[in-house]
Amino acid sequence: MSEFLDFLKHQYAYVAVGEFKPGRFDEAEHLFEKAVSTYTKGFKGSYLLQEPGTDRGIAIIFWENIDDMDANHTAAYDAIMQEMAPLFVKPPHTAFYEVCSEVHPDQLQEQAEKSI
Repeated sequence: MSEFLDFLKHQYAYVAVGEFKPGRFDEAEHLFEKAVSTYTKGFKGSYLLQEPGTDRGIAIIFWENIDDMDANHTAAYDAIMQEMAPLFVKPPHTAFYEVCSEVHPDQLQEQAEKSI
């Protein structure tokens, strides 16, 4: 039964959409990676996306549940965020999303083989 309940559990994604001051994206990327390296319990991975030719980006951080993000809020993380804050043109728009669907290339291959 627990395997079935595990199957029903969904991850959560914290998404931040923002723009950095001109030429500051590389510095922000370094700080993003530094901040993410402080995460432990419930952290499932992250992506930092950059719109080509701009300083606009999207950070996506995956969590087992929303409470895990708060649990990973440490003094080290706060210090990194203080360093990053002045790099933004304005504060980023942030939100949580439930991950409803996840598809991996190997899953597509398996499905294709089963249908033959």
